[in-house]
Amino acid sequence: MNIHEYQAKELLKQYQVAVPDGVSAFTVDDAVKAAEELEKKGATLFVVKAQIHAGGRGKGRTKSSGAKGVILAKSVEEVKEAAESLLGDTLVTVQTGEAGKKVERLYITDGVDIEQEYYVGITLDRTRNQNVIMVSTEGGVEIEKVAEETPEKIVKEWVEPGLPLQANQARRLAFALGLSGEPFKKAVRFIAALHKAFEATDASIIEINPLALTGSNDVVALDAKMNFDDNALYRQKAIAEMRDESEEDPLELEADASDLNYIKLDGNVGCMVNGAGLAMATMDMIKLAGGEPANFLDVGGTANVDTVRNGFRIILQDPSVEAILINIFGGIVRCDRVAGGIIEAVKDPAIIKKLENVPIIVRLQGTNADEGKELIDQSGLNVISAVLLKEAAEEVTRAISA
Repeated sequence: MNIHEYQAKELLKQYQVAVPDGVSAFTVDDAVKAAEELEKKGATLFVVKAQIHAGGRGKGRTKSSGAKGVILAKSVEEVKEAAESLLGDTLVTVQTGEAGKKVERLYITDGVDIEQEYYVGITLDRTRNQNVIMVSTEGGVEIEKVAEETPEKIVKEWVEPGLPLQANQARRLAFALGLSGEPFKKAVRFIAALHKAFEATDASIIEINPLALTGSNDVVALDAKMNFDDNALYRQKAIAEMRDESEEDPLELEADASDLNYIKLDGNVGCMVNGAGLAMATMDMIKLAGGEPANFLDVGGTANVDTVRNGFRIILQDPSVEAILINIFGGIVRCDRVAGGIIEAVKDPAIIKKLENVPIIVRLQGTNADEGKELIDQSGLNVISAVLLKEAAEEVTRAISA
């Protein structure tokens, strides 16, 4: 689950991670009041930041007004003008694509005096089963670009599971940023606090880009991105309440409500599979056969009429889907029961109408696979059965090109 920058900073402050003063705003009046509040605290420069779940806001532009997603304002009046140009408009960035995202909230922050920018990030390194903290002197730049072009500028420290971040590790990371004196000490505290926040909130990633050294020798997070492990949200109730469903794909929300794991992709072959690993292999095979998967959809280990019907309904809401491949391995679930579920689901009047020009290819393997294939073949429905995954993927590409 993702949250907005202003939510991330409020959360980080609870763990003594240094961030500039800031106030969220949902209307132009809110933005003006936020700027006035910051002005009373001594702010003379303000930053008006669009709040959407996408990076590249500073380089992005709104469709109507052409405003940048991050605007520097020198007065309360300029904050008002910036808010008027952003709220309600659609911001297009490198991460949103041409569709962009509607700006419904802003974050007004103190425009601190920046001396130098850095990068700090924490995530789980799955190759080592350890949290890894990464720092770089290349702050304000996409870390993927730094990793590709100048990987030597990224310094890493791995944290042993069950142990806190060691003081010498935090010091090595601060030294890697070229800091000394008071800024060095503040960077050490910042990194230690950030790792504590990462573990305490069940975060899957925290990115501070940029981390800023200010003219007064403070070390603060100018931006903050936090993602969380969905499987841990049951014990992070306060964080779960920060979820902004308006920023999420409606089909993914519908799938979540039906206990299905669904991710929309850019292809034309709808996929319905039981098991995440099998789903990944199925998508790979579709691509090898010349097709492009339109989604990742895992119906779980207990596929039945309801889950199959819900899967069809979600897949068919994507207008780019030209064919559907169902790939089921009967381990916990019997293939003949899944076949019966497919037949019943396809008979649903609402689904039948949408399937008129969308061929279905079904591949069943495992417990009672032969019985399941026989049910499909004798159903009289426009469903093609396959035995091998390669065969099923090829049938899909043939059906699309026919």
